[in-house]
Amino acid sequence: MRTDPIKILMVDDENVILEVAEEYFQKKGYQVYTAGNGIEALEILNREQIGCVFTDINMPEMDGLDLAEQIRMKDNTLPVVIMTGYPSLENTIQTLKNGVIDYLIKPVNLEQMELTLKRILRERALFVENLILKEEVERQERLKKLNNELLERVQEVNTLNRVMEDFSSADSSYGIFNNIVDLGVEELKADKVFFHIYSDQDKSLALVASSDLSIENETVCSLFGKDLSKAAYKFILDILKKDSNPCLISDAGKNKHLDDVVNSLMVVPVKIRDNIFGIASAFSFSKDKHFNEKDIYYMSFISQKASSAIENIALYENIYDNLFSTLYAFVTALEVRDLYTQKHSTRVAKYAHMIAQEMGCTDEELDIIRFAGSLHDIGKIGIRDNILLKPTQLSAEEYKKIKEHPVIGADIISKLGLWDREMVIIRHHHERFDGKGYPSGLKGDEIPKLSRILCVADSFDAIDSDRAYRKKMGKKEVFSIIEENSGTQFDPEVVKAFLTIADQELMN
Repeated sequence: MRTDPIKILMVDDENVILEVAEEYFQKKGYQVYTAGNGIEALEILNREQIGCVFTDINMPEMDGLDLAEQIRMKDNTLPVVIMTGYPSLENTIQTLKNGVIDYLIKPVNLEQMELTLKRILRERALFVENLILKEEVERQERLKKLNNELLERVQEVNTLNRVMEDFSSADSSYGIFNNIVDLGVEELKADKVFFHIYSDQDKSLALVASSDLSIENETVCSLFGKDLSKAAYKFILDILKKDSNPCLISDAGKNKHLDDVVNSLMVVPVKIRDNIFGIASAFSFSKDKHFNEKDIYYMSFISQKASSAIENIALYENIYDNLFSTLYAFVTALEVRDLYTQKHSTRVAKYAHMIAQEMGCTDEELDIIRFAGSLHDIGKIGIRDNILLKPTQLSAEEYKKIKEHPVIGADIISKLGLWDREMVIIRHHHERFDGKGYPSGLKGDEIPKLSRILCVADSFDAIDSDRAYRKKMGKKEVFSIIEENSGTQFDPEVVKAFLTIADQELMN
């Protein structure tokens, strides 16, 4: 006996046939169910997992053809075999229409029935296996399609993130303009991208940035090498007269207003508070590259982020300038109180900048030293006038108080959260190269390079200026003092650069 016998269903209105068939197939290891008509058969099919159905045609209440049709509608993989003692062509055709897979003539030989059953079960197993394989193939195709869609979405998100990161890190308007054209070339595979400032007053475009792939076509280079061609320039201005929305021309081949070399074109206005500030234009000169809706979406997204970044930069620069003006006003007010130190901070900033240039400092470092030099003494706001303006030599206690001004100045700058590096330079501009300075007693390279530069510039102007308790010295004498203190109070490299510019410029 089989551990998991195959279930078959015998449907006939003759009990003798059912009994004989049931006994035979049970002995062969099958589990047999019997029904006297189609209705009884359907009840069994609803509760049991039948493997094959043998049914007579002519039966009361529901005949075999109706049963076969009901089975086909419910489960078209369940094999049905018709048995009849009155075969006809009409019945044969009808059974085939109803999904019947075999046709036996009564009286049926039981061994023939078993052979038919085995063949049918094999065919059904293959059929089910093929269905499963087909479903697996379809599932794999669906999965592949979903994976491709997912990859596209991931790529889209990565592109958008890249755009946002590039603009969030831009620290100047020109950096933003360059980002626009570079992203257009890299992400949209455009051959050439321009960014122009747009003047609504005189309806003109002024080029500020461009980027391109390697263009070898001489005609393209002659027309679009440095700026827009005359035809493209006029075409873009004509577009702006009619509409301020992004414009996509996927196939420019039939456009009489554009140069023949232009295959595809996108024009996207960059707006600030609904006013057109600039124009981004992307060109394809390759016959196999046509911009599409996705490209114009990306270009519009790039332009929107550029617009926000430009507004943020403008706002930041405005805040920066206002804060610097306010702080410098404090320094000016401080210097007005002491006639002997008027314009001291301006001169120190100038000298420090000259030394930094001589030492090959970067543009960023030059900006930092100019700022720090202008505000290096702002901490003296926290020093009492009777100490700060004392016309005679300071006592030890008073000098200790004066030495607090770098820390006070750094603390003032730190509260604003904009100038961290400048704050450090101001804090340490009275450190000595030999470690005997203040406030931290830093030594050698422990002292920030720009603080070492500022120290020399500050000391030079202090010695070179009239004070209440002494007159200024001659420049040669001042230079000599600076040189003598090289390696003790001052960094030798800074002194070397200082003496170079002293010979060239400071004598005047």
